[in-house]
Amino acid sequence: MNSVTPGLLKFTPQGIYCPAGDFYIDPWRPVPKAIITHGHADHARWGMKQYLCHRVTEPVLYSRISPDISVQALEYGEKIKINEVFVSLHPAGHIPGSAQVRIEHKGYISVISGDYKVQDDGLSTAFELIKCHEFVTESTFGLPIYHWDRIPDSNAKLRDWVKHNQNIGKTSVFLGYSLGKAQRIMAALEGLDTLHVHYSIDRINKALQSVGVPIPDYEVPNFFEDKKKLDGKIIILPPALLESNIIKKIPNAAIGICSGWMQVRGSRRWRSADAGFAISDHADWNGLLWAIKETGAEKVHVTHGQTAVFSRYLNEIGINADIIHTEFGSDEETSTAESSDTPLQTEASSNPENKE
Repeated sequence: MNSVTPGLLKFTPQGIYCPAGDFYIDPWRPVPKAIITHGHADHARWGMKQYLCHRVTEPVLYSRISPDISVQALEYGEKIKINEVFVSLHPAGHIPGSAQVRIEHKGYISVISGDYKVQDDGLSTAFELIKCHEFVTESTFGLPIYHWDRIPDSNAKLRDWVKHNQNIGKTSVFLGYSLGKAQRIMAALEGLDTLHVHYSIDRINKALQSVGVPIPDYEVPNFFEDKKKLDGKIIILPPALLESNIIKKIPNAAIGICSGWMQVRGSRRWRSADAGFAISDHADWNGLLWAIKETGAEKVHVTHGQTAVFSRYLNEIGINADIIHTEFGSDEETSTAESSDTPLQTEASSNPENKE
């Protein structure tokens, strides 16, 4: 049975649904009309009859899903009406093209934030705070142990590690998600040496470049034939290649994982990396709390991540919050935070049986 909460949103097995507008936001099962917050695979899935997204996300959807899908693209702040609902997209700061979805009906405003980051990384359009009555928030890093460095400081750590590796004859190999993280790593390291990336990152780079997102110069090597050329250089790969033959072919490789999970030292040991950099495209504890408080929302729905702890804390400080179980969380930063994929439902956050 579908669960309904007061407001504009209905939480169904297909995903987050707006009955007044007859559309879904980031649905995980095929539906007639889907508004997509960003291009990561857990939020942008195959099978929708119509897609609506920000214009920077449009070529990413064509690249990752199919060139034959039907897509309507909007600019940030551009308002349209879908049935009885006014809809607009606003910067989420997560990755290039990421958007919060603002929906308004009869004066009531709901915001579905998707994944978001309140730090301005200089690549994504900076997060925009939106006042609303109802707010859907992620909680990927919804624990007080998670606190990110300033962007210049985290970039300096990446550059210093490369310089150290260059001095000792090591090849700097960074692992970062192909969409968003890889481009941040490239921007941080621009000018140190030639950047070499995997073809999957190259494909995303080209999609972003097609709509004007600046990407540093780079090369796409043959990792099996260009071993000598890569020795001592900078390489950026998606995390899925950590145990691959490509990694094994790279000479004198030092492996650095870029993920918010690297804030916890045990994560680095678990991944058997040479270095871990706590660089995230999600909001940290303070960022989540700031965004939620500043929206002024009367009702907060907490999705994927540290939902039980975070929603309980929100209620303790006087913010009415519940847990929404979703199928979001399949990129390298969120996959370990979710124990299972379950149909979306609403649960009272005070229920002691709620566990992640």
